[in-house]
Amino acid sequence: MSQSEEKRDSKAHDPELISDPILKAEAEARNGLKQYDAGLQAIQTALERGVFRLRPSLILGLHREALAGLSPFAGNWRPASVSIQGSQHHPPDNFLVPELIEDMCDYVNEHWETSTPIHLASYIMWRLNWIHPFADGNGRTSRILSYVVLSIRSGSILPGVPTIPDQIVENRKSYFDALDAADAAYLADRRIDVSQMESLLGSMLATQLTNFYRSAGGDLPAAL
Repeated sequence: MSQSEEKRDSKAHDPELISDPILKAEAEARNGLKQYDAGLQAIQTALERGVFRLRPSLILGLHREALAGLSPFAGNWRPASVSIQGSQHHPPDNFLVPELIEDMCDYVNEHWETSTPIHLASYIMWRLNWIHPFADGNGRTSRILSYVVLSIRSGSILPGVPTIPDQIVENRKSYFDALDAADAAYLADRRIDVSQMESLLGSMLATQLTNFYRSAGGDLPAAL
């Protein structure tokens, strides 16, 4: 697997607040834990309230946790155009980002009762990456937001490890392939087709839940 298949980086004029690679990696790790905790809190709050509507404020808040101390644009939409190294997709201009994010939220809210949790999670995973609303941290934010929506729509904080976001980090090639497939369908005729992402997330969800079942002492048939 080539390096370009393992990682895709946004290229924008985003001045780094931490230049030392070791210190930066440590800050990213700390922020990753904080972002995950913020995601769990969003899930818990929505489950307790019994109602949920996806709003831009949640997206910005999750991004802020990931980039705090790392980027001056933490918790803000990107101020300029951006390119994605290793991808054929060219994200829309920055001035279109707020409206596109609102449209994405509208889609999720309008399909909340009629679409499956995996479809909504897959749509967010693709669409947020397609919009690429941030100068950096798009992948991290799309993965946690997708997981938050999947959990809330499923009515539970999902048990088991590794979680879907962690599995994606360990299986980037399949993740990128699913993004590319959805991009191609949308480019061809503005058709939303996240079926490949649905298959990927469904398989990862099965792995997460199966591991939880086994950790609890469950014994699955050998065929599974």
